[in-house]
Amino acid sequence: MTMLTLADVPFDDVDALLARYGLLLQRVDDGQPIPGSYWGECEAGLIGSTVYARGDTPLHSLLHEASHLIVLPPDRRAAVHTDATDSVEEEDAVCVLQALLGDALPGVGRERVLADMDTWGYTFRLGSAHNYFEHDADSAWQWLHARGLADQHQRAIVLP
Repeated sequence: MTMLTLADVPFDDVDALLARYGLLLQRVDDGQPIPGSYWGECEAGLIGSTVYARGDTPLHSLLHEASHLIVLPPDRRAAVHTDATDSVEEEDAVCVLQALLGDALPGVGRERVLADMDTWGYTFRLGSAHNYFEHDADSAWQWLHARGLADQHQRAIVLP
C-alpha cells in the first residue's frame, strides 16, 4: 500500500486543522530539504509552532509531528526544534493523537493513518498500530483525556 502524502489531501484542510491548535503548516518546495525534520528525506519537520512538509511528506508523519506540538503548552512550543519528545508517555499519546487527527480530515480517518503507520514501520507490542490504538493504549488515552485532547470513553478527538 502506498502511504497518503500531503499532496493526496487538500492542503487547506490540513492547514485549517493545524490552525485550530495554533499551529502553522509551512509547505516546502518539492526537492528542497525540510527544516526541522528529525528523520530527514520527506518526513515532516518542526520549528517552534510551525510544521514543515512537502507534497511527498507522508500525511501520518505530518500528523505525528503536529501532535507533538499540540500536546505541548504554547509557551514550550517556541523552544522546539526538530525533536519535541518529552517522554515515553508523550510519545505513546502522540501515536494515538495522530490517528485521531486523521478522523478530523475528510476522506482520511484513523484507520488509514494507522495503516500508514504500519507501512512506515512503527512497531508495537501487539503487532500493529491498530491493535495498539484499540487494545494497548489505555495510558495514552488517559494522558490525552487529562489534557482535554481526547475523550477516552468515546475514543474520539476533542477539537478546540
